[in-house]
Amino acid sequence: MHVDQWINDVSPTLVYVIIGLIIGLESLGIPLPGEIALVTAALLAAKGTVSPWGVALCAIAGAIIGDSIGYAIGHKGGRPLFEKLGRKFPKHFGPDHLATAERQFQRWGMWAVFFGRFVALLRIFAGPLAGTLRMPYWKFLIANVLGGVVWAGGTTLLVYQVGKVAEKYLQGASYIGLGAAVLFGAGSALFLKRKAKKSRAAHPEQSGGKSGEPLAETFAETVD
Repeated sequence: MHVDQWINDVSPTLVYVIIGLIIGLESLGIPLPGEIALVTAALLAAKGTVSPWGVALCAIAGAIIGDSIGYAIGHKGGRPLFEKLGRKFPKHFGPDHLATAERQFQRWGMWAVFFGRFVALLRIFAGPLAGTLRMPYWKFLIANVLGGVVWAGGTTLLVYQVGKVAEKYLQGASYIGLGAAVLFGAGSALFLKRKAKKSRAAHPEQSGGKSGEPLAETFAETVD
């Protein structure tokens, strides 16, 4: 059963719990369809099944808490954690993905956490990688909270308003919204995968399985 069907079949109270859990688990580093779940819940709110404010608050809480747990895991596990995950889940945590995410953090600092919330691949990397690279927690927390509120809250209210305007076409809008979310996530992942291959070719020393300590030191100097 797909996640959208699953959410549609449970009680309203469980919808809030499921949304918070899916987005929280995705944010701490587990590849789950958080965006699809959020769009589905927002469309249920447009139907009047659940409250849009309840969906938004649970999604925001899941995003912030999940990212914070991911930060703690990355801070404790460090680079070896990503190398181990890369061996077990190369499609999600391979050297290409890690190298691309690291360069984004080098370039944007704490704002990589904020902007990463809007990109499917970076959403699962942001918290753990920020902890691994020893980003100061207060900077991480600011970007984490802002990103969670804007992404989770904004997506919920936007989809809810669209659903209300097109209420009599809601069934069709549901499929369109879910399709758009899937395409956006797949497009983001494909774009980053291609960038990762180009970056790996240009910087082979960063994806060759080294310890990554010089990169962490450079990043720490950037964000301090």
